[in-house]
Amino acid sequence: MSTIEKSIDVNVPVRTAYDQWTQFEEFPHFMESVERIEQTSPTRTHWVTSIGGVRREFDAEITEQRPDERVAWTSIDGARQAGVVTFHRLGDDQTRVMVQLEHQPEGVIEKVGEVLHVVEHRVKGDLERFKHFIESRGQAGGAWRGEIGQDPTR
Repeated sequence: MSTIEKSIDVNVPVRTAYDQWTQFEEFPHFMESVERIEQTSPTRTHWVTSIGGVRREFDAEITEQRPDERVAWTSIDGARQAGVVTFHRLGDDQTRVMVQLEHQPEGVIEKVGEVLHVVEHRVKGDLERFKHFIESRGQAGGAWRGEIGQDPTR
């Protein structure tokens, strides 16, 4: 597994940044490799991605979600990945969004991409597009304020 850690400061309140991040079906607006996400239940999403010509579909389970603090997930089939996004209040109208992503490259193309840091550059670009997306809107396109507790057996 490879680990990527990136962060960006956005000029919106922590609640706004968090609320927008809970709108998974809007990710294609700022995530370059995401073609589509469907929220199939309160804790499950179905992803369709394409990176470097490699198209993948997988389901992910939200393993922990705390309003204005964090969203964690893990894939449950398909592409192996897990991650967490945390939200840190820097001021009334400024938030640091931090992403930690673990993923398992599969096949020759993905392994070459790993050496070239393709996914790392993609995450950095996605965060920059998220910053532009949320700052230009000034408000979230929706919100889910529920909480999902971490499974103590994981």
